[in-house]
Amino acid sequence: MSTDVQQTRRVELAKWGVENLAVTRVDRPGPGPGEVLVRNQAVSLNYRDLLVVAGQYNPRMALPLVPMSDSAGTIVESGAGATKFPVGTRVMPIHAPGWIAGRAPESGGARGGETPGVLAEHVVFDERDLVEVPAHLSAVEAATLPCAGVTAWNALFGGAEPLRPGGRVLILGTGGVALFALRFAKLAGAEVAITSKDDAKLARASEMGADHLINYRDDAKWGRTARTIFDGTGADLVVELGGGATLPESLRAVRRGGTVAMVGSVTGAVVENLSLPPVFMRAVTMRGVAVGPRELFEDMARAVGRHQVTPVVDHVFSGLESVGDALTTLANGSHFGKLVIELPE
Repeated sequence: MSTDVQQTRRVELAKWGVENLAVTRVDRPGPGPGEVLVRNQAVSLNYRDLLVVAGQYNPRMALPLVPMSDSAGTIVESGAGATKFPVGTRVMPIHAPGWIAGRAPESGGARGGETPGVLAEHVVFDERDLVEVPAHLSAVEAATLPCAGVTAWNALFGGAEPLRPGGRVLILGTGGVALFALRFAKLAGAEVAITSKDDAKLARASEMGADHLINYRDDAKWGRTARTIFDGTGADLVVELGGGATLPESLRAVRRGGTVAMVGSVTGAVVENLSLPPVFMRAVTMRGVAVGPRELFEDMARAVGRHQVTPVVDHVFSGLESVGDALTTLANGSHFGKLVIELPE
């Protein structure tokens, strides 16, 4: 057997910083008992990946590391006792290894950070950590589901009061999670308002079914505007992706007894001048959402297949070598939907 067949390539981060990402050649791994070897066809990016590579997510993580958490590929080899999926099945990994159902495990962590990531041509997975790709999706489309899709699904349906038909939802932004939340909320029969500072992005969100559009650059009191839009009572659910700079307005937008799903902190992790009495006096639930377990992923994948949902992909980069360009584009924030790196055979 030739050396090329026995080896594979992956991206490693030896020091913090995008400039320190390097494509390396390593021995192709083999699956152990209960494991499968997957040939990745696509890897998608999340905002978290920027933080990991910059050393801002957790600077105590051991280096070198393989980044990224979301991929889609085909099983090419099975280890002893791995019988859940036959060779040739197209699969996606769950975000946090071992999180099958219920609460997240106390130990471990998400791929591409605390545990090895997926920005590689070949990756070994425990078969229990995989979900089958909906038949109508390409690998590029499927690679967007593990983090962004599951996070949106969890935000809408994973809490104590899942979104119901007729529910009112405010979604912040037009990134990957936001657009999945828009799609899923409309499937559930909800009334949806969405925010952006870009009118062109708002127009595209309208084409996807958004009922109300709010340009927060032009409307500093967008939380009050959202409350007014929803008959003066506010949103049943706010999908809060902004963080420090947006949370006060999100709390103004939510109705009494409503929920703010805390998903992201792209504007910063610290909230200044937040008044707490309106939270408890209005019985608002602030719920942290950290992606979700395999059971939610499977629920979402079934819905995606049943309703033929197609993820919004803004741009596809080619090959492992394009990771720097992909991360730079992600940092610029001009994209609408997901960014994906395709890995040709």
